[in-house]
Amino acid sequence: MTIRIPELSLVVLVGVSGSGKSTFAARHFKPTQVISSDFCRGLVSDDENDQSATQAAFDLLDHIVETRLSRGLLTVVDATSVQFAARQKLIALARKHDVLCDAIVLDVPEEVAIERNAGRPDRDFGAGVVIRQRKDLRRSLGKISRDGFRRVHVLRGVEEIDNATVSYEKAWTDKKDLSGPFDLIGDIHGCRSELETLLTELGWELTRVDGRAVGAVHPEGRTAVFVGDLVDRGPDSPGVVRLVMGMVAAGTAVCVRGNHEEKLVRALKGAKVKVAHGLEQSLEQFATEPEEFTREATAFLDGLISHYQLDGGRLVVAHAGLKEAYHGRASGRVRAFALYGDTTGETDEYGLPVRYPWAQEYRGRAMVVYGHTPTTKPEWINNTICLDTGCVFGGSLTALRYPSREIVSVPAEKVWYEPVKPLSAPGYRDPVTLDIGDVSGTRHIETRFGTRVKVMEENAAAALEVMSRFAVDPRWLVYLPPTMAPPETSKLDGYLEHPHEAFEEFAAQGVAEVVCEEKHMGSRAVAVLARTPEVAAERFGVTDGSAGAVYTRTGRPFFDDLGPLVARLRAACEPLWEALGSDWVALDCELLPWSAKAGELIRVQYAAVGAAAGAALPAATSALEAAAGRGLDVSELLDRARRRQDNAARFREAYARYCWPVNGLEGVRLAPFQILACEGRNTALEPHAWHLDTLSLLDDPIITPTRHLFVDLTSAESREKAVAWWEELTGQGGEGMVVKPSVHQRGRVQPGVKVRGREYLRIIYGPDYTDSLDLLRRRFLGKKRSMALREHTLGLEALARLADGDPLWRVHEPVFAVLAMESEPVDPRL
Repeated sequence: MTIRIPELSLVVLVGVSGSGKSTFAARHFKPTQVISSDFCRGLVSDDENDQSATQAAFDLLDHIVETRLSRGLLTVVDATSVQFAARQKLIALARKHDVLCDAIVLDVPEEVAIERNAGRPDRDFGAGVVIRQRKDLRRSLGKISRDGFRRVHVLRGVEEIDNATVSYEKAWTDKKDLSGPFDLIGDIHGCRSELETLLTELGWELTRVDGRAVGAVHPEGRTAVFVGDLVDRGPDSPGVVRLVMGMVAAGTAVCVRGNHEEKLVRALKGAKVKVAHGLEQSLEQFATEPEEFTREATAFLDGLISHYQLDGGRLVVAHAGLKEAYHGRASGRVRAFALYGDTTGETDEYGLPVRYPWAQEYRGRAMVVYGHTPTTKPEWINNTICLDTGCVFGGSLTALRYPSREIVSVPAEKVWYEPVKPLSAPGYRDPVTLDIGDVSGTRHIETRFGTRVKVMEENAAAALEVMSRFAVDPRWLVYLPPTMAPPETSKLDGYLEHPHEAFEEFAAQGVAEVVCEEKHMGSRAVAVLARTPEVAAERFGVTDGSAGAVYTRTGRPFFDDLGPLVARLRAACEPLWEALGSDWVALDCELLPWSAKAGELIRVQYAAVGAAAGAALPAATSALEAAAGRGLDVSELLDRARRRQDNAARFREAYARYCWPVNGLEGVRLAPFQILACEGRNTALEPHAWHLDTLSLLDDPIITPTRHLFVDLTSAESREKAVAWWEELTGQGGEGMVVKPSVHQRGRVQPGVKVRGREYLRIIYGPDYTDSLDLLRRRFLGKKRSMALREHTLGLEALARLADGDPLWRVHEPVFAVLAMESEPVDPRL
């Protein structure tokens, strides 16, 4: 006997003690899938036979079962379950989590069970226990099929039990193996002509018999996905069903059930239904069709199911939508939600039920595509989209191309059916759809560019403080730059950092070419710019009239009034809009001078040190020189004082190079070096040559180009040329350069390594750091490097989600994590 059970289900083993349930479970299921009442009794009492611990054991068993079912795991309960109440409790757990429940009954002769128990020293109870359990089982067998199980499998006798096999059935909703590409089509409602026009527009080739469309194929092998409500209200519901039925039969389409199919099937089967909402048109139209076609159509519509999971679970299609907890589940309430949606229990002024806005609360990873509620245009809401654009009401018939997310619509030929109420705009979407639950606590962020990234709860709490109090409008906050690691410590005399180590590191990792970019003397800035305020409202949900933001590496606005800077940069981007084919862009930049943002930090921290050294060290040097003139042996102290005085002067010169007068935008410069993203493109993955060439299109004196040099790491001459350029930059007071692989690298390769000049490092480590090079050479870089890689991965994930059109909370999740990853406090003035 072969027992077929659903891949996601609760399996209840039923049988007396000694019937072989544990042996059967061990033979057919994974150890982790089997939850035994004896094992749970042992966990709570250290004795699997301690009957006083039975209640606690079953409380634990129920908890484990519920946890596994909530996570979508097949679960097998190994307990006697010979009593109705025990089975009902388990069936209730399955229903609570919308999974199917099967029973496998092991019915062995009484004497076999008694003999087996007698041979086990841990079973010290007598035959009476088995006899009582056997009586309960015999009473149950006649009516167990009515308990609520999907199916009851009864194995009678030892031989049948030993010879049984277990196999798994995929859920009817599981079409994860279909990966597309798909053309998802909204509610048709009998508008056959518009459907044929839309399919043709999408590139489908229609097959006709006697002039009627009976199927369609796409030359690129695409699959059509219909979201239900094929029928009612429109002029040719049978024609729509004939075409869709042919496509499904040929394997070029799949279709889910809509609420109008539900009612039409009942009517065609002769059930008494209220003929309203366009059903009368369908019944009249089917009455003119041949009886054989009507029977086939009825069977086809009756066989449609509530929803499908497609493309590995990344796409879910249901007529009225489906919240995440119901994806892939099977129950009456899942089916009802998929067909009718959820309501608030209220009615509107037209007497229609008020729909509960489930999409606004959706936080699922899968894209959900649905119809059911007609709107004037499709709009993304939290990775969900409604494709019902009211074709039958004179609107349009809409398709979504997957995975490209392209929307294709054709207008209705006429108003076929007057709506009860006018078509409305898409449901209200709060553009700031953020929730503290999206970022609080210890979290693991899944990325497509590396392993999962863990964010600790305490780091998330600190980041939340910064984000909630100081950050720019989160709708603009689509990316935060990662930290950047220096190269391994240089062994050259007098140097802590040198290009040689950076080149060696990348060459050892198989990188053949790098780009060396000038490290500007400013503050890291991210600029997110929209071509017009209308684009900002449409793409980012920003409706205050602004069209962009420029913010720091901690997400704070650079200036109190960003309007003038944003307007200037948008004008400079005019050539860029055309080149990218996008009306918005995100840029990674440096804003110069450093003092424009960090003026207070320079005055309080750096200038104060410089002033104190400038006042104290000359006086100390003079005093020591006077002492030496009197014959005292202070030569060592005098040399140190003179060296420190020289170091202090170099320190003041170093930070002074980062300061110049700024009046409004006068004196401000922006040096972009990477295009992070634009409409539909995660451009951060493009080669650096493309970035630098494309950014040269920016046209405004405020733009400072990023000088750069490409280096062939296999050429000693190319390396020497780059070292000479670095020495020239740093010799003139420049900060240094950033060395990056010329093309994006996966794995553990650093995305960029900063190589800073000898004098600039005085700002970082103090005026006298050159006296402590031996100590500094022992600095540990492993943590910094690991953090740089993880934050870079999070940044790429945020940009990929942004380019994919994901909702704000999805984009914000890795952005927030970048700030939380910083283990050291970030000075808010930077």
